[in-house]
Amino acid sequence: MRLQLINTISTLLLGGLFSLSSCTKKDYKIPTPKDTLQNDCIKRTQGPNIVGQTIEFAYAMAIIAEKGKLTNATVEASIDGAVGTWMENNSYYTNNSGVDIGIPVGSASVTSKNVTTVTFNKDTNAATLRYYYVIPEQARGQSVSFTFSAQSSDGETVSYKMGPYTIAKMDMKKGINLTDGGLMYISIADMAAYNAADAAARAGSIDLVYLYRNITTSAFNFALVSPAADPQYLPGVTLPTGVNKSTYVRKVFNLQDYNLAQMQYGIYIDDPDFQQLNMTNDPNYAINLKQEAGVWVETTDHKYRAYVYFNTASTTTKNAVVGIKRYTL
Repeated sequence: MRLQLINTISTLLLGGLFSLSSCTKKDYKIPTPKDTLQNDCIKRTQGPNIVGQTIEFAYAMAIIAEKGKLTNATVEASIDGAVGTWMENNSYYTNNSGVDIGIPVGSASVTSKNVTTVTFNKDTNAATLRYYYVIPEQARGQSVSFTFSAQSSDGETVSYKMGPYTIAKMDMKKGINLTDGGLMYISIADMAAYNAADAAARAGSIDLVYLYRNITTSAFNFALVSPAADPQYLPGVTLPTGVNKSTYVRKVFNLQDYNLAQMQYGIYIDDPDFQQLNMTNDPNYAINLKQEAGVWVETTDHKYRAYVYFNTASTTTKNAVVGIKRYTL
């Protein structure tokens, strides 16, 4: 029995493309399926394309049963993907509950350098496969394109080009734990937090000090402060030897970057946002921060700009979890 796997995109392919050019009411006719191998593709991921992250596509292909079946699907990237690049051998459809259901239609994908292939091992005349491209370091600041192609048993071949997509220069790191009195010394270059002993060993790379103070006479709360800031912004802190940088800092609210916050709503911070910043007149401290707040940062040597976002901030434990996007100038 021929397995016919049809989802929304595949249905459109088999049914033919049509459009409504006006609001005039017309009698509906079921589209006549085309008798050639067809394909379509969409990019499922949104936002900036960051090294180490994944770009996901859904590639649909279809041919009417009378003409043959699908034999293989291939993706060729203009730059080799990093480890973890692959194509699913499941075809997906959406059930009545809105849940995507995958059904195996081929052997596990094989990736050789920049080419990934799935060979069908079920009699299938319509399928939508998902392709996951892990962005490699060599693509940073470059653009990458993809050519999707499918072949059917009657010898037909069809292809679909996607891109080019710009790969961001910036880096990103999430889930950095900060502890007042512990992991409180932040390096933008390392995108990491250190305790006092480790900070002393890396004094030249420490840009910010994290602390929490419940001061009744002023709204201090959570803070990110340059080591060289006025001591009034570092109450009770004895800096490790050599930790003395003055870093530009700008406090921001209501800037929930979607990559860092992973909330239902948000916007994306991308390379141009860092490029357009002018922090020349900004202070070297930010106090009275809270959960979902953030700070723009520019390091003393003007090598990096960054956005630091507070995912959590606990007044009980004095701890916080932050994520960082960093751009090299």
